[in-house]
Amino acid sequence: MPIDEDVTGDEIDADVRQELMSLPKGLAEEVACNLVMVARLIDDEPEQAYAYSRIALRLASRVAAVREAAGFAAYATQKYSEALAEFRAARRMTGSVELWPVMADCERGLGRPERALAMAGEPEVQKLDKPGQVEMRLVAAGARRDMGQLDAAIVTLQSPELASNSVQPWTARLRYAYADALLAATREDEAREWFAKALEADKDGSTDASDRLAELDGVDFVDAMAENHDVDADAELEADDDLDAARGEVEDAPEFDDEGEEEDDFEGDDSDVVRAAEVVDADEVIDADLVESAPNEAVPSVDKAEKADKAEKADKDEKVDKSGRSEQSDKDA
Repeated sequence: MPIDEDVTGDEIDADVRQELMSLPKGLAEEVACNLVMVARLIDDEPEQAYAYSRIALRLASRVAAVREAAGFAAYATQKYSEALAEFRAARRMTGSVELWPVMADCERGLGRPERALAMAGEPEVQKLDKPGQVEMRLVAAGARRDMGQLDAAIVTLQSPELASNSVQPWTARLRYAYADALLAATREDEAREWFAKALEADKDGSTDASDRLAELDGVDFVDAMAENHDVDADAELEADDDLDAARGEVEDAPEFDDEGEEEDDFEGDDSDVVRAAEVVDADEVIDADLVESAPNEAVPSVDKAEKADKAEKADKDEKVDKSGRSEQSDKDA
């Protein structure tokens, strides 16, 4: 699997690096890079973290830090049997009781809360540091709840660590577990008080105490992104409805046949059509007769017109001249 470009392997803790020194240098660097990827992905992408842990485990199964990392990756993906096996292997290699609480929680995950509760009473618990003891108390309370012993779970969580006003790394989770147990016992007023205390101590947002507190106060949170998405979806649905309606109107409109449309334009009295045709034919016949009977020169030329005018004038002059001579003869006589 690919390693992020910014990962060098030097990011691992000094004690883990010390364990890897038993490996050849190249192999140690490869294992270290895979362990860094496990730590980087385990919270947000546990399945990917699990895959990197299996690579590291294949390369260096005799390194306790690798077995521990493989156990936590399996635990994050709820592979409790596999996680428990890896934790036990790591404990045998180191002799440490540090993993005792998470091993007990794996027993809970496997549906064996009585075993988890038994582990809470073992001498190993006394060897745990303060964070480990608080973690063991949380596991034991969870086991009590798994067994239906709600009041016993509440009592198990009551401790000096819970009553302390100082804020420690475990404080938010301890207060949250106590508030959740109180709410399960229908002690809502007390639960609200402790959810508020958990929220006060939860600086890094490791719990959802704010949401639980809002639920008790009857406050509903609206996801703005989801609301905008719903609005967009409604708009799309309306647009689709308008489009479907428009398509329906087009489909319901009457269909016209081009040939039928032309026939409708000429529908009426057939005699009108016949008379119109006869008139057209008559006009064509008349024009044809005119063309056939016309002389080759339908309009006289300019020369012929001038000759006709001269001939007419000469004729008039001749008549005037004859008339004059006749009058002169009568005078002589």
